[in-house]
Amino acid sequence: MRAKHLDSGAFLDLCDASVAAGRACGATIIVNDRVDLARLSGAAGAHIGQEDLPPAAARDLLGAAAIIGYSTHSLDQIEAAVREPVSYIAVGPVFGTRSKDTGYDAVGLDLVRWAVRSAGKVPVVAIGGITLDTAMSVLDAGAASVAVISDLLATGDPRSRAMAYLRAVSRHRV
Repeated sequence: MRAKHLDSGAFLDLCDASVAAGRACGATIIVNDRVDLARLSGAAGAHIGQEDLPPAAARDLLGAAAIIGYSTHSLDQIEAAVREPVSYIAVGPVFGTRSKDTGYDAVGLDLVRWAVRSAGKVPVVAIGGITLDTAMSVLDAGAASVAVISDLLATGDPRSRAMAYLRAVSRHRV
């Protein structure tokens, strides 16, 4: 759940509704940036960035079973992240992106490879500017998964585009 421009009350209402809907269909809901709302809504966890609550504090608030994702954008940030109690490390933006202004330049596939080597057993999620055409190169670089926003809307049919990703990834992993 990501809603940068909603006030806290409206975002909590959205989280509550999404967590309830997710439970009904077996979906896992993660709240972006807002550990407090993740806890209040009963979400499965939170994805935090460099300017958010530190991962150890998020873990303390959400508990041992919560999913804690942590965004990184450089070698130093990845080195620090591997020492934190996180469930996964996000690396990016891998390619240029217009859907989210991170304040960081594209990091490329070499940083994804480096993150995978450094992270050990902690999964690396690649994010930023990933398309159906580039997703396989990111997975080939070792990422456990890709996060996609804009490209899901590229064809005007997000459901079909998501299915195309699922087909491509399932063929890739076999």
